[in-house]
Amino acid sequence: MAERGVDVSALPLEVREQLAELDLELSEGDITQKGYEKKRAKVLAPYLTQTQNLAPPPAYDAQSPGPSSASASAPEPGPSNSSSSSSRHRRTRRQHRSGGTRDERYRSDVHTEAVQAALAKHKEEKMALPMPTKRRSAYVQSPIDNCTPPDSSSSSDDEAVSSESTGPQQSPDTWINSSLHGSSTSSSASSTLSHGESRPTQAPQPQSQQVLPPPAPAHPPHSHSQPSALAEAFAQTRIVRRIGRDPVGGVGPPEVASQAQARGSRVDLPANAVVRGMSRGQSRSSMMETADVRRVGRGVPVSSRVSTKIQQLLNTLKRPKRPPLSEFFMDDQEEIVEVPQVDPNTPKPEGRQIIPVKGEPLGVVSNWPPALQAALARWGATQGKSPALTALDTTGKPLYTLTYGKLWSRSVKLAYTLLNKLGTKNEQILKPGDRVALVYPNSDPGMFWVAFYGCLLAEVIPVPIEVPLSRKDAGSSQVGFLLGSCGVGLALTSEICLKGLPKTPTGEILQFKGWPRLKWVVTDSKYLTKPSKDWQPHIPTANTDTAYIEYKASKEGTVMGVAVSKVAMLTHCQALTQACNYCEGETLVNVLDFKKDMGLWHGVLTSVMNRIHTISVPYAVMKACPLSWVQRVHIHKARVALVKCRDLHWAMMAHRDQRDTSLASLRMLIVADGANPWSVSSCDAFLNVFQAHGLKPEVICPCATSPEAMTVAIRRPGVPGAPLPARAILSMTGLSHGVIRVNTEDKNSALTVQDVGHVMPGALMCIVKPDGPPMLCKTDEIGEIVVNSRAGGTMYYGLSGVTKNTFEVIPVNASGTPIGEIPFVRSGLLGFVGPGSLIFVVGKNEGLLMVSGRRHNADDLVATALAVEPVKTVYRGRIAVFSVTVFYDERIVIVAEQRPDASEEDSFQWMSRVLQAIDSIHQVGLYCLALVPANTLPKTPLGGIHISDTKQLFLEGALHPCNILMCPHTCVTNMPKPRQKQPVGVGPASIMVGNLVAGKRIAQAAGRDLGLIEDQDLVRKLCMWPTMMHQFLTEALQWRAQTDPDHTLYVLLNAKGVAICTATCVQLHKRAEKIAAALMERSGINIGENVVLLYPPGIDLIAAFYGCLYAGCIPVTVRPPHPQNLSATLPTVRMIIDVSKAACILTTQVLTKILRSKEAAATVNIKTWPIIIDTDDLPRKRPPTIYKPPNAEMIAYLDFSVSTTGMLTGVKISHAAVSALCRSIKLQCELYSSRQIAICLDPYCGLGFVLWCLASVYSGHQSILIPPMELESSLTLWLGTLSQYRIRDTFCSYSVMELCTKGLGGQTEMLKARGVNLACVRSCVVVAEERPRLALTHSFSKLFKDLGLSMRAVSTAFGSRVNLAICLQGTTGPDPSTVYVDMKSLRHDRVRLVERGAPQSLPLMESGTILPGVRVIIVNPETRGPLGDSHLGEIWVHSPHNATGYYTIYGEENLQADHFNTKLSFGDPQTLWARTGYLGFVKRTELTDSSGDRHDALFVVGSLDETLELRGLRYHPIDIETSVSRAHRSIGESAVFTWTNLLVVVAELCGSEQDALDLVPLVTNVVLEEHHLIVGVVVIVDPGVIPINSRGEKQRMHLRDSFLADQLDPIYVAYNM
Repeated sequence: MAERGVDVSALPLEVREQLAELDLELSEGDITQKGYEKKRAKVLAPYLTQTQNLAPPPAYDAQSPGPSSASASAPEPGPSNSSSSSSRHRRTRRQHRSGGTRDERYRSDVHTEAVQAALAKHKEEKMALPMPTKRRSAYVQSPIDNCTPPDSSSSSDDEAVSSESTGPQQSPDTWINSSLHGSSTSSSASSTLSHGESRPTQAPQPQSQQVLPPPAPAHPPHSHSQPSALAEAFAQTRIVRRIGRDPVGGVGPPEVASQAQARGSRVDLPANAVVRGMSRGQSRSSMMETADVRRVGRGVPVSSRVSTKIQQLLNTLKRPKRPPLSEFFMDDQEEIVEVPQVDPNTPKPEGRQIIPVKGEPLGVVSNWPPALQAALARWGATQGKSPALTALDTTGKPLYTLTYGKLWSRSVKLAYTLLNKLGTKNEQILKPGDRVALVYPNSDPGMFWVAFYGCLLAEVIPVPIEVPLSRKDAGSSQVGFLLGSCGVGLALTSEICLKGLPKTPTGEILQFKGWPRLKWVVTDSKYLTKPSKDWQPHIPTANTDTAYIEYKASKEGTVMGVAVSKVAMLTHCQALTQACNYCEGETLVNVLDFKKDMGLWHGVLTSVMNRIHTISVPYAVMKACPLSWVQRVHIHKARVALVKCRDLHWAMMAHRDQRDTSLASLRMLIVADGANPWSVSSCDAFLNVFQAHGLKPEVICPCATSPEAMTVAIRRPGVPGAPLPARAILSMTGLSHGVIRVNTEDKNSALTVQDVGHVMPGALMCIVKPDGPPMLCKTDEIGEIVVNSRAGGTMYYGLSGVTKNTFEVIPVNASGTPIGEIPFVRSGLLGFVGPGSLIFVVGKNEGLLMVSGRRHNADDLVATALAVEPVKTVYRGRIAVFSVTVFYDERIVIVAEQRPDASEEDSFQWMSRVLQAIDSIHQVGLYCLALVPANTLPKTPLGGIHISDTKQLFLEGALHPCNILMCPHTCVTNMPKPRQKQPVGVGPASIMVGNLVAGKRIAQAAGRDLGLIEDQDLVRKLCMWPTMMHQFLTEALQWRAQTDPDHTLYVLLNAKGVAICTATCVQLHKRAEKIAAALMERSGINIGENVVLLYPPGIDLIAAFYGCLYAGCIPVTVRPPHPQNLSATLPTVRMIIDVSKAACILTTQVLTKILRSKEAAATVNIKTWPIIIDTDDLPRKRPPTIYKPPNAEMIAYLDFSVSTTGMLTGVKISHAAVSALCRSIKLQCELYSSRQIAICLDPYCGLGFVLWCLASVYSGHQSILIPPMELESSLTLWLGTLSQYRIRDTFCSYSVMELCTKGLGGQTEMLKARGVNLACVRSCVVVAEERPRLALTHSFSKLFKDLGLSMRAVSTAFGSRVNLAICLQGTTGPDPSTVYVDMKSLRHDRVRLVERGAPQSLPLMESGTILPGVRVIIVNPETRGPLGDSHLGEIWVHSPHNATGYYTIYGEENLQADHFNTKLSFGDPQTLWARTGYLGFVKRTELTDSSGDRHDALFVVGSLDETLELRGLRYHPIDIETSVSRAHRSIGESAVFTWTNLLVVVAELCGSEQDALDLVPLVTNVVLEEHHLIVGVVVIVDPGVIPINSRGEKQRMHLRDSFLADQLDPIYVAYNM
């Protein structure tokens, strides 16, 4: 607004030109708004009046104009005179044309009104979309800094300094958050400001749990006269500004604590604990385990912001979907794609079959030359002084004029040089017919003309291409494809251009991506050789040999060369001469690119044939002085001008600066892109402005062209006074069905098109169906224009396959018979023949988007988007529309460049209005709308957007948008029908009988028998144990202490691999006695009471466990709290102590201090701890007696664990179960005294605890203990130990395996050099309670194969809460087998085995061999009847080591009976089974087990509690997560959960934050494609946010609770519409 005191029209001409150039750069998106204002202020500074300083600052328009107010100025208080307001509006627009002008190519007042009406209709429906959530943290660079590199062409280096701030410099945060009018985005972690509130300036009070919105000011700073639906929706939303990264209203821990947090921590979280201030670098294994005692998921307070948004999203989704297309899938065993039923109201073509349209005959003129070169030779000899070409410099002044004499002589010199002077004397480098690239800038037409005609005279084939600017040019490799397919080895260029090409450091020209090796030849006159007197170029009569090759980019971005024969080139010139009535000696102004298309055909070829004087106006001149072409017409009294709509638009923008120009001399103004339906408004507006300057209405001649068919039609110059041709007003709906319907009723969805004249002389044209066989259309049907003419392209050079479909089309009639012999050429233009054989074009094939069987034109969608106010959000000319195929249909994507000054809220509002407008006018849903920073979309050489490159970036996730809106719910209407679960009409008995009749066995499997083998074993081992089996582990330990006191049972290693502690049988016994004595001495601790063991992983824990058993107490092992994160980890410890009603805590000195510390007191009540006994320095006492339980069914210990669904469950393990389990493991793994095993597991629950504390005492083998947290400081510890101790059997967790895979994957050579050898490892078992992670185990085996690890060594174990170890790959069974299951069948609770590599197949690995004494059966969870082999059901288990039940304080007996002592409803009603809660199946394999029988493999699919029920189908989160993690290289870990039937995907971003928004469409696409589900919310978070428990399992429920309580501090949250 710097020019308020300045009358722009009174400024000097050069200043006005500078301003015009700036305006143009801004409107094209070549300069940022800030740069524009700065430069403009600089230019106007000398002319500003003094009063400027006194004037009040202008009131920015702070309202988003509703449908009625399109005015760009601030609204006046009273009702204003409409005419004066409109003139004021025009004036403001002219003065400030940079900011708000529309791209006139797509300008139509009718259309703007239609869009506004459509939006008004939507407004009444009150559609509220939840706004996405972005993080603005202090440490994140602002996206403006990040994403908008100043365009080198236009912005200066010091532009970053704000030109507006007069006070002290603000921090980036403040200027991001405070928008133009002080409100727009104080976008905190997940809030948006509603329109009626001012932003709270004070920080939220730490004490308060809720932050109330501040009172609204009496006069809101920017209240709307017509608040939009969005604004109203947001008025409901609570606003809170986040300080730092602290959760709302909470008292966060000081930053220091969070930064100092130790990496090796493991954290147990209670349900209500909040993770605060976790440092980013913290490792994954230090994540949360959370517990919830109740089995119900906690509700979330209604006031939570996230829930409000999700509720908003749900309300939005309840609106009826747009097109009522029939469902796409039948829910059968196979999902069969059903053809959508045709809507009976669809308009259908009713006319008769079209008759081919003939152009007037091509007249034969006596003096037409036999070839184009002959015409040049004639004018060069007879009219040598006659001007052929005038080139302009960058200011628009004439630079040089090339005469016909000069053009001829230079072309001959070049032809001679090319043929004779390039190689050595006796070798000729170029032969006639070779292809040569022409690389000349747009500013140098003269050099290009000489090169082009020189090639024609030398009979080599010129291939004009754009000048490559850098290695990364958009589409550069595709140009390489063109040069390769044309076999180009030589490039002609000018000296100046050659100097400007990018070079390598050695000075050679860069090898461009995908280009063949080229030899560069400079064609400046001084380097050319004059031919000898007797040398003359050979000019044969035009024949069918190729004359030149014109490049063309297809919809997919492939660049192909259209070959034009000599006779076609000549005939085309003749046809244009006849159609345009060219006369010798006329003057023509050409603004188009002279290297191709109309610019070449008229401005280079036809002009020479007719000795026309061409004035070439380059693009750079147009950018600097938009009026230059009009001035040239005026100065040279030009008869013909060759322009595009863009040039008309620019001239209109600048015409006030020129009052005395006259266009009266023009007899023809050829509009090259007149075939674009939106050209009609440009032509009208231009005529409106320039009629006063002598422009006659009949001279405007739109035309239709394509590279293949060349000129298809052109409007002939009219006779003065004759009526102008009619317009067609067509229904958009009709067009989308390919039918012509005149629109009379609904003005909102009408398209006005102008004709492009008649068919070219000598041509024959018809309209055929654009897809399928080329069947002739009916008269009221839209189709592709095909042309038969001698003046058209002949082939795609070097690509014979594609050529046939385009250049040799023979149309067929309705019955399928060809209409004749002659081939037609497809033009790629879609249109119809109107009254009087006038041709109308409504779009191009390459801009065609086919969605659900309807056609939409990309240009029409651009026009609709640009008619949506306010325009201050995006750059007019920088918008791309394309479609991507997702889930069996095309989906429309719009990408636009956002202005740097556009606020988040404005952008979001504009995006949601575009959605509504396109929905109303085109009746089609948008899939994705993305805004990217200014100047980041790939450009074509003349400044347009490179659509195919943009699409490629979108699909690769490299577009880096700054705003994105996905609408899969609205536009994906072809989802499979939700499955209706049928009531089971068949009882379990019938199912079983059916299986028997079908010859299927019942799905059950069993391990070896326990007792029998044990006896043989004993005999073989000469009765190492006394004859009577020990029922109790305490007896076993005492017996070992007596018989083999010095045998080492345990070795504990530290991070350096040094044994810091060992325990022999007798040492362990004695330490246990000390602890038992201490327990017995304390009053208040009785036999049978629970004692919590709180120890780090080590031998103290084992001693304390046996101490408890010696004293008759029941041990409960608990993971100790993390000293640096007490607030998160201590409540879980407290909870287990409370739930287990522990009488005492055994722990170390260090942990005792922590439990009693001030920090602990801040989190839990430390006064109510039970007795704490520090076992570090106990006196050496022996207990009076060692307790022996009365029977083996007594409880030995309690096993507490947090499930992945966030539930804390404790199970009771009896003495009998302990010895049965130990015996089972001993047999399976062949464990005895001389064996060593290495354990790298957490020793607190499940099989990890059994292997760490129990198995060695029972079997006598030596256990090497490696605490998993030591690996975080020494990754090689575990593998190094295996190699050093030559371990045969090792046990680890998935987190350990993942650490090694990720951390050591690239270091195998280094490990090899250090002598690490894993050839000794016979079995490496991953202990888990989940489906085997095949990808991880496979990559681990593959990575460490080089270190000698056998591919067969890695296997998995499987256990559950009801039975800690069901499967364990031992030493005797066959290798675990892998099967491939169809994922679609799994969703329907079925198993369908498929071949490897089948689409939608999921590999499943057997979970290890079933342990001795264990029986499993697969049961239907609903009918409780047994299932057949390879059927999916719940895994039930029967074994002597089943747990005895839940340890609950509520005594839920029914749950107890249901989970631990349940019976089959049919078949074997006697056996008691325990329900594991896991789905799986049993399959009999071809392998044999040790007993010689066929081996039954158990495959675990997943936990029933974890499954997601969506659309009536059952999904396993891990399957969706696997797909998500594959979607983009920046996605690390991911997790999914559901909330109110919405699928929420949380993905951790490993790359830079600018990739965050790229992930949203990719995640949505992959889940839709592979799982047929629509993602409701995509949450992008930092690495390490997804909580993972000690077993390496994701805790999805805890993640869900944190998300809903808004505690994740996400980088971005996208709510898909």
